Amino acid sequence: MTMQQDKSSKEIKFQPGQTADAAALVDYQSGSIVSREILKGANGRVVFFAFDEGEALSEHTSPFNALVQVLEGEVDITLSGKPHRVKGGELILLPARQPHALKATRRFKMILTMIRP
Repeated sequence: MTMQQDKSSKEIKFQPGQTADAAALVDYQSGSIVSREILKGANGRVVFFAFDEGEALSEHTSPFNALVQVLEGEVDITLSGKPHRVKGGELILLPARQPHALKATRRFKMILTMIRP
């Protein structure tokens, strides 16, 4: 990996033109959901997540459009009451202000990109 990590702050610092192994930017922890914010701006942010099997986020809404890109594993996502199984290599758009929930059917990692509509 050519990306630098400041060990004292756990902050990932991107330099223009660097590459990184996306799945390696966040590690699993037993019985937990781990998140790492990678980019943040006035109109949105990018967050990497690692969910242990069985971990979940209860139904909620967001003022952002949210693009979920599953890197590995598998998650059940409910969007406005409709279930979706999303696997590694797939993505799904969660529109702003639409109720959604997530549950890890297996350990999974994802990139969440949130953009203000």
